[in-house]
Amino acid sequence: MKILNIAVGIIRNPQGEIFITRRAADAHMANKLEFPGGKIEEGETPEQAMSRELQEEVGITPLSATLFDKLEYQFPDRHITLWFWLVESWEGEPWGKEGQPGEWVAQQMLKAEDFPPANEPIINRLAQR
Repeated sequence: MKILNIAVGIIRNPQGEIFITRRAADAHMANKLEFPGGKIEEGETPEQAMSRELQEEVGITPLSATLFDKLEYQFPDRHITLWFWLVESWEGEPWGKEGQPGEWVAQQMLKAEDFPPANEPIINRLAQR
């Protein structure tokens, strides 16, 4: 069984929109929407990993981030721990730096069924804000 530690950035602009991307067709949970992020490397803190991943995936440098939630989720073939960081201040303009489609979506318009199941509690919390 794979054990994964993932750091994720919830990038929210002043208009209350969230920047989301779409997973690759050949990835686990293919074509689902996602918050940018990725695996925490050895020696990194979750916050350092989130910052690195946002630079690599969407071309921004977070200036501040707040831990929004930490969740664990069990898939049949993997166990993941997710650290979700709320990023409301950054340098640069987010875009799909690795070729993935990206877009701004109003926070209340996010739908849990469009994301991997581990994101459901996060989507529900964001919808209530």
